[in-house]
Amino acid sequence: MKRILTAIAAGLIATAATAQDAAVGVWQTEVDDGAFAHIQMEPCGAAVCGTIVRTYQADGTPFQSENIGRQIVIGMAPNGDGTYNGQVYRPSNGKTYVGKMQVNGNALRLQGCVAGGLICASQNWVRAQ
Repeated sequence: MKRILTAIAAGLIATAATAQDAAVGVWQTEVDDGAFAHIQMEPCGAAVCGTIVRTYQADGTPFQSENIGRQIVIGMAPNGDGTYNGQVYRPSNGKTYVGKMQVNGNALRLQGCVAGGLICASQNWVRAQ
């Protein structure tokens, strides 16, 4: 019985840690192709996933993009040191890339890579909320 209670407690602690992940929240992307977005990052299993929730023209004017609701950060698994590995989807070209992410306070660096991680493009996001 003690083992069962210990396993349940460990599961609850792991779930609470995931819910309090530093990446969780709303992040503002850099301007890309004349627009930027707010991405809602939230737990998805043991990882973190991000979905476009609002879009803006480069001047800050909101607009209704067909990409609202699209998941662009996919299965970013935490490495325990503020870095993550998963996938990144880029709506402007419809391609999914090997993804890397690093969170440091209110700053998030997202990379999409090809060629086994030898060639990467990156964006620096800031916490919006």
